[in-house]
Amino acid sequence: MKCAGCLLVFCVLAISCFAQDHPAVTAQPNTIYVGADGKFESAPDTAVMQFDVSVQAESSQEAYQQASKDVEQVRQVFRGNGIEPKAATIGFFSVQPTYEWKNGRQKPTGYRVTTDVTLKLKDFSKIGPIVGQLADADISERQTLNYTLENIDRAKDEAVQDAYRHAHDSAEALARAAGRMVGELSYASIDISENQRTFVPHMMRAVAAQAAPAPTEEFTPQNVTITAHVNAVFNLK
Repeated sequence: MKCAGCLLVFCVLAISCFAQDHPAVTAQPNTIYVGADGKFESAPDTAVMQFDVSVQAESSQEAYQQASKDVEQVRQVFRGNGIEPKAATIGFFSVQPTYEWKNGRQKPTGYRVTTDVTLKLKDFSKIGPIVGQLADADISERQTLNYTLENIDRAKDEAVQDAYRHAHDSAEALARAAGRMVGELSYASIDISENQRTFVPHMMRAVAAQAAPAPTEEFTPQNVTITAHVNAVFNLK
């Protein structure tokens, strides 16, 4: 009985420690509360390239026409690298007036047309040439590159299962020390996070033009890591 009383006190203390960052759980007799971390790591299998097409001109029609020409250049860059344009997604053309302040008043200066393009690639060797050609064409003011997993939901499931295994193992170890056994799961909460690698590849322009290997060529890409934290309450037998 004395050991069981210590176990209940431990549960109360554990709940107090986690209460700041995780949902509060009311301690019940003959239960055990544990928290554990888990993770799933894998090399990325998908590169997500995002860039904008932005044109400013004196009239909205002129800006729209120039933006259409830039988008056509994007199509040619894709086709030149063996990628069908339909593999990418493009947003609506947004038209906004531009202004400048003069003598304390806003003065219209023209119009800006913008749109966003997103391309997912499985063949990482095509990233350098595409980024370099877009930079040479001076089409985009902003480019970002993310490495991720196509089936990110499965990766999250794996991380949660890993965290749960650790939580259950900890509960069993503590229960054995108290001469008890772990029963059914009574309550659980889950927190999941992903380390998404983001790059702004403007500097790849010079790299793409060189005959020498790119700085990251022949190296293994950094893994995508999904982490999960599980708080669980188990009944005790």
